[in-house]
Amino acid sequence: MLKRFLLILFAGLLWAAMASAADPAIKIDKAWARATMQPGATGVVYLTLSNSGPAADRLVGVSSPVAAEAGLHIMVMEGTVMQMRPVDALDVKPGDSIQFKPGGLHIMLTNLKQALKQGQHFPLTLDFEKAGRIEVEVTVLPLGASAYP
Repeated sequence: MLKRFLLILFAGLLWAAMASAADPAIKIDKAWARATMQPGATGVVYLTLSNSGPAADRLVGVSSPVAAEAGLHIMVMEGTVMQMRPVDALDVKPGDSIQFKPGGLHIMLTNLKQALKQGQHFPLTLDFEKAGRIEVEVTVLPLGASAYP
């Protein structure tokens, strides 16, 4: 009787773990970057990040094999001068949908290992305190692109 109970309990826990892995609360959509002219340049990634779960999470890091470094940045106006500042981490509250877009929040790719060419795709990993590592595919759009089509 105890064995049967433990087996049912284990099966239920396994099912719950698989269900939560199949439908994560943190979702990343429309990840894109502009094409670049040469290796060693700086690239930028934009995307939409949303939290459909009941608990807050925190984006604490980003990385990609196409760049030596990746980091969160934001563009802010100081008087009449636009400045770029690093962002250490980003809180993502339940129900939040955060747009990474030109002139605002973005992911900076420093010292690209190769030029980003229109039509290519590359991996980007976002590290969250609770959701862990989430890998997305970034689509490279033309050099002058201003939004995901």
